[in-house]
Amino acid sequence: MPDAAEPDASITDVQESGSVAPESDENPDEGTPWWRRWLVAALVLGGLGAAVLLAGDIPKTDAGHYGVWSVLPPLIAIVLAFWLQEVVSALFVGIVAGGLIAGEVNIIDAFLLPAIGTEDFALILLVYLWALGGLIGLWTRTGGALRFARWAGQKMVRGPRTAKFFAWIMGLLFHQGGTISTVLTGATARPIGDQHNVSHEELSYVVDSTASPAATIIPFNVWPIYVGGLVAGTIPLFETAQDGIAFFFSSIWANFYALFAVALTLLFAWEKWPYVPSRKMRDAAERARTTGKLDHEDATPLTSRELTEMDIPEDYRPSLVDFVGPIGTLLAVAILPYLYTYFYLGNTEAPTLLIAEAFVLAVLAGMGIALFRGMDFSAVMDGFIDGCKGVTIGAIILALAVSLKEVADAVGTAEYVVATVGASLSPTILPGLLVVLCLVIAFSTGTSWGTYAVVFPVAMPLAWSVSQDPLFITLCFGAVIGGAVYGDQCSPISDTTVLSSLATGADLMDHVNTQLPLASVAGGGAILLYTVLAALLV
Repeated sequence: MPDAAEPDASITDVQESGSVAPESDENPDEGTPWWRRWLVAALVLGGLGAAVLLAGDIPKTDAGHYGVWSVLPPLIAIVLAFWLQEVVSALFVGIVAGGLIAGEVNIIDAFLLPAIGTEDFALILLVYLWALGGLIGLWTRTGGALRFARWAGQKMVRGPRTAKFFAWIMGLLFHQGGTISTVLTGATARPIGDQHNVSHEELSYVVDSTASPAATIIPFNVWPIYVGGLVAGTIPLFETAQDGIAFFFSSIWANFYALFAVALTLLFAWEKWPYVPSRKMRDAAERARTTGKLDHEDATPLTSRELTEMDIPEDYRPSLVDFVGPIGTLLAVAILPYLYTYFYLGNTEAPTLLIAEAFVLAVLAGMGIALFRGMDFSAVMDGFIDGCKGVTIGAIILALAVSLKEVADAVGTAEYVVATVGASLSPTILPGLLVVLCLVIAFSTGTSWGTYAVVFPVAMPLAWSVSQDPLFITLCFGAVIGGAVYGDQCSPISDTTVLSSLATGADLMDHVNTQLPLASVAGGGAILLYTVLAALLV
């Protein structure tokens, strides 16, 4: 192996390539101008409004839908997300469209308030906005996560393979998915990967492929809570959000894409693939090992300074307990009661899940440890508040997503789809078809959660109309969960794709091009297995 470079002095160091972070919409020459995007959105709503007025009051059928009008709200949200490449505005326009169709012009009173003023959404806010965001903010003050990663890296990393394996382990450890996983895993693994000549293409793939996939198969996080709220009331199996949460856990085995993705990434890390199906990835690995160049000559690496810099007080010394204490509390409270009630008490139908409690206690443990070790109370609270601010946009997306579900219920989207195509669909192809549908939507919009919002309210009733077999429903549920993650992971406009590049210092399109063939092996295997099992079941 060539002489390794010295490890980075700080994870905030920027590569000497002179690259700068992208400024996205601030550059008028990149993408579609904002005014043209909103002009299209206004024309869509204006045209829809005019059509509603010309048609008069749209009658609601006895089946509980408005005919073809019922599919327009989620369809408009999807199409505009294609055009705008931004999900917040697309979801909002879809909600407005649903209000016009249902004759509810006051969408705030009709949809937004009923959706976000529920116990289910309050739970999402508590876990995602306050507990999860606050915990990450605390770690930027205590430096606990970084301290743990460097300690673990010194214990296990001896070369490129163990450096990639270390990144894989960190991805499973930081199993929250999305922004949280990619930033923490990339920031902690990059200095070690750079030291051992792991190309940024390799490292960004490992980080990305153990973010959302890991979050859906180690779901002691906010994912089951969010999905449980979306599927509640869609079919008799999901009468409440708690039913959906429990089903999320029981269907982990059927999330074939995530299982394949995590397993194949482990083989990739240990270089045990018989043949890596990406020539560019093979070239990147050879370049890094033989020349020490972590990016190719024409690459434009993204800097990770703003996303990974710490703000540790000068008089505070990071310790392993700053990380082990909170994460140990989180995992213990979330996992142990579940295992106890499931295996020891035999309550397989409704084992005890204390996810919200686990996150709150983890935050309190982090605060208590920091205060006990001498950090000022104001610094602790500043870290917590900054962390909450960092996930605010995610909370907005969640609010609009659950509101769009209210809209779909009001206009009868699921009822219309089931009545139109339910009887003609073969059970054999439906799970695989759901993977492809979610792949296309998530790849085009860059969000798995936004995809869940528009697909789950339709997919579950559709699956139920085809077969009420719980095993078949489990296959379809897992297909939606994994298919959306597949498209999200591969999309160049996904936050996890961009942040994986940022956190590891990779060129964005290099990351996309080298990752796509590897992820598609897992995706193709998942579609094939769904089809075979559905055929055997039916």
